[in-house]
Amino acid sequence: MRITKRTNIAIRILMFCAVNPGRLVTKSDIAGPCNASENHLAQVINRLGQRGFLHTQRGRNGGLRLARAPGEIVIGDVFREFESEVPLAECFADLYNSCPLKAACRLRLAIRDAAEAFYGHLDGVTLDALVCDNAPLEAILGTFRCEHVA
Repeated sequence: MRITKRTNIAIRILMFCAVNPGRLVTKSDIAGPCNASENHLAQVINRLGQRGFLHTQRGRNGGLRLARAPGEIVIGDVFREFESEVPLAECFADLYNSCPLKAACRLRLAIRDAAEAFYGHLDGVTLDALVCDNAPLEAILGTFRCEHVA
């Protein structure tokens, strides 16, 4: 399984915001440390904002921050948001599916079950678990104070 660039960028954005609490951050703040273009960031930030992961503020003093505490952001939800549009294999695609085995293929069921296990595992991981007490991440993305959410 390969994770799309948008999912990867989404997690980087959320991690950046989590390690920089208490202030609005900008796309330009995120671009360098996260190795992402501001154009890609804008697209992903918009979607994260629409789905309630980020709070965005427009204008001269604008920026973004987490819309929820890091302990309330489930990584499985983020992955589903960005990966659900990308079929794992041709037989999962509504369009362009030319596989003649679709109706009888057991591999399709195995892949579906494996994907659900993958997402199920990520449902047990919060953003808080990715960033708290992670000094190397802090050194890369900024300074932060870890606040565990019970």
